Amino acid sequence: MTKRIPLYFFASFVMVMIGISMSVIHLKQSSSTNHIEFSVPFSVLEQVYQAERNSRSQTVEIKAAELLACLAANYQGDFDKFKQQDLNYLLNQIRHGVKPESVVSDKDSFYEFLQIYEAVLSGFTDKNNDSFQVYFPLPEGFYYEDYDDFGDERTYGYTRKHLGHDIICPIGTPVVAIEKGTVEALGWNRYGGWRIGIRSFDKKRYYYYAHLQKDNPFQEGLKIGKTVCAGEVIGYTGNTGYSETENESNISVPHLHIGLELIFDEQERGRKNEIWIDLFALTRLLEKNKIRVRMDPENKCFYSVNSS
Repeated sequence: MTKRIPLYFFASFVMVMIGISMSVIHLKQSSSTNHIEFSVPFSVLEQVYQAERNSRSQTVEIKAAELLACLAANYQGDFDKFKQQDLNYLLNQIRHGVKPESVVSDKDSFYEFLQIYEAVLSGFTDKNNDSFQVYFPLPEGFYYEDYDDFGDERTYGYTRKHLGHDIICPIGTPVVAIEKGTVEALGWNRYGGWRIGIRSFDKKRYYYYAHLQKDNPFQEGLKIGKTVCAGEVIGYTGNTGYSETENESNISVPHLHIGLELIFDEQERGRKNEIWIDLFALTRLLEKNKIRVRMDPENKCFYSVNSS
C-alpha cells in the first residue's frame, strides 16, 4: 500500500520543492551542458503554496508556479528584491480575474520561468489524495553524509562541472527510485560506472543514479523498459567508474551520484542542450521521507516495505 503523508508535510514538500527547483536565476553554459541555479526564500514559497491550497475552494484558481514565475520575471530572477507588497498586489490582481502574465512587464521571461517551474513540479504530488509521491534515494536507517557539490570541478576524461549530487555511503547501501518512471538506461559507463537512468512518466525528468556496486549493481529483474515505483529498490551503492574497463572500481570514496535532467526538446537532447539542476536542497527535504526496506535472508536483496 502507498504510504500516506500528513498534509502539513505535503505542504512543506511542495513549498521547498518549488524553492529549490524554481527560483531560476539563469542558465549557465559549461563545456558540454547547461545547469540551473535556484534561490527563492522559503517564506515566499510558504505563502505562494498556501495561496494555491486556499484557492481550491475558491472561484479563481491560483497556481504556485505561476506566482513564482511572475515574481521571478519582475525581479529578473533575483529574489533578494522581494517585497511583501509585491506578492500581495499579485494575489489581489489574480483573485479579481487578472491573468498572471498580465501582471509582469517581461512576458517572455515569465514563460521561461514557468516552463522550468512546471517541469519540476509535475508528477511529484497526487492532487487526488494529497499524498507524497517522491522519496529520498536511500532508505530509512542507512548511514550517509553529503554536502553541496553541484558545480564542482571534475577532471577524469576532461575538465567539466559536476552536474549532480554525491551522497557518501557504505558500499552495498540500497538505492531507491526517487520518482516513479521507466528505466531508460542500464549498464556500464566510463564515467558513472554501473548506472541506471529512469525517466518520469511525463517524460520531463530524467534521473541518473551512478557508481553502483561492483558485481552486484542492480536489483534483480531490473531491465530497460521496466516500470518502477517511487521508493522501489533499484540497485546498490558502490564506487565503480572512471574506467574504460567494465566493472572496475576507481572511485576513491564510495558514494551514490544522483542527477536530475530536465527535458524540454527530445530532438535537441544530447546536443549540448542538457539541463541539469542542483539537487542538494531537494535531498535536504527528501531525507524526511524515506522508504523502509527489508532484506530477504535467502538472496540478501533488499525490498521496499511499501512504495508508490
